[in-house]
Amino acid sequence: MRIELRRGLPSGQRRLAAELYWQAFGGKLDRVMGPEPRALAFLERVMRADHAIAALDGEGRLQGLAGFKTPAGGFAGGTFADMRAVYGVWGGTWRALILRALQSEVDNDRFLLDGICVARDMRSQGIGSALLAEICDEARRRGYASVRLDVIDSNWRARALYERQGFVAIRSHGIGALRHVFGFKAAITMVRPAGR
Repeated sequence: MRIELRRGLPSGQRRLAAELYWQAFGGKLDRVMGPEPRALAFLERVMRADHAIAALDGEGRLQGLAGFKTPAGGFAGGTFADMRAVYGVWGGTWRALILRALQSEVDNDRFLLDGICVARDMRSQGIGSALLAEICDEARRRGYASVRLDVIDSNWRARALYERQGFVAIRSHGIGALRHVFGFKAAITMVRPAGR
């Protein structure tokens, strides 16, 4: 299947992008961002189209995406106001506080990957590898020497992909008591040089 990589999220595909993102990260985020309809509404609201690389099939349908973070914001960040608008005052406040404790900071020395996802039925076809290569090229175009990502300790499939693409683990950081909320114990920071 022919896949085209495009900077930015195509208009009209925000809902599908939110669904892909939730498909990839909902298992980890469900206890905090659920129920699913609200999580999708939140993601659709906050996704920054200019902070993504999209993988489109021959019919222009979104099959995968890679989000990134810059000093101007992240692909799926949002604000307290966004949380309150979707979840209400109390629901938005506690969710925002928990997510804030989990979020990675912007790395001024490395380009930061803010999530990568591929449609379930399109996995193992090279889309994830192509998105990672394009993220590395985007980092180089923006003047970064390397790319950084964080992967949870129990996601061996993703870590194996990152290692095949030249990423090297440089540290592991535990999430403490939040492990009971998110279902994993630590995040592993991985880095590779930018460019191909």
